[in-house]
Amino acid sequence: MSNTLFITGATSGFGEACARRFAEAGWKLVLTGRREERLNALCAELSKQTEVHGLVLDVRDRKAMEEAIANLPPSFAKLRGLINNAGLALGVDPAPKCDLDDWDTMVDTNVKGLMYATRLLLPRLIAHGRGAGIVNLGSIAGNYPYPGSHIYGATKAFVKQFSLNLRCDLQGTGVRVSNIEPGLCESEFSLVRFAGDQERYNATYAGAEPIQPQDIAETIFWVMNAPAHININSLELMPVSQTWAGFAIERNKA
Repeated sequence: MSNTLFITGATSGFGEACARRFAEAGWKLVLTGRREERLNALCAELSKQTEVHGLVLDVRDRKAMEEAIANLPPSFAKLRGLINNAGLALGVDPAPKCDLDDWDTMVDTNVKGLMYATRLLLPRLIAHGRGAGIVNLGSIAGNYPYPGSHIYGATKAFVKQFSLNLRCDLQGTGVRVSNIEPGLCESEFSLVRFAGDQERYNATYAGAEPIQPQDIAETIFWVMNAPAHININSLELMPVSQTWAGFAIERNKA
C-alpha cells in the first residue's frame, strides 16, 4: 500500500523540496499553497512520478482548511504523514517599529495554520497508527534570541513546545511527532522577510555556505522513514559557517 503525505506551503522552499523528495520515492501527495499558478505547475510536474492532489488555500483560513480536508478524494484520505511547513517571517525591525499587521500574519500562519492542519488531520493519522508521523518546521529562532526576531522567534518557540506536548497526547497511538529547527537556509523565505529586497537577501548569504531546501527535505525524509519504534523529537541544523552570536552588552558612552 502506498504512503500518502500532506504538505502545507508546498509552492516554494522546504515544502517544495519535500514534495519533490517524497514524490521521487513514490509517496502520494496532498499539497497546499496560496499561489495557484505555482501549485498547479508543481502538481502537473510531480504527477508524472506519483499521484498528487493540490489544494489552493491559505492555512490561516480555518473554514477553507476544514472544507478541503473533509472533502479529500478517497484515494488521498488515508494519511501516513503531515509536514507542517507553511510559515513566514516579516521584517527584522526592532519591536517598537514593527507593523502589527505583520505580527498578526506571523501568528496566524505559523501558529494557527499549524494548529488547524494538525487538529484536522489527527484522526486520519491516528487511524493509520504505527509509523505515521507529523513533522513540524520550527527554527533555531525558537531556541535562541536575536534582534528583530521577536514575534517570529516566539511563534517557533510555540512550535517547539506544541510538538513536545502533542507527543505526550499521542502516546499509545503510534503517531510520531518531530520538530525540525533549521538555521541559516537559502530560500525564498528570506526574500519574503526582506520585502523583496534582493540586495539584502544576497548579503545574508554572501561568503557563507547556507543550508539548502534539499538538505531539509532529505532530513525530513529520513525522519519520516525512521523505524516505527523510534521518534526523532527534534533536530537542530545549522550550516558549519554559522554559530552563536553571544550576549549583547550595552556600554556606557563616556
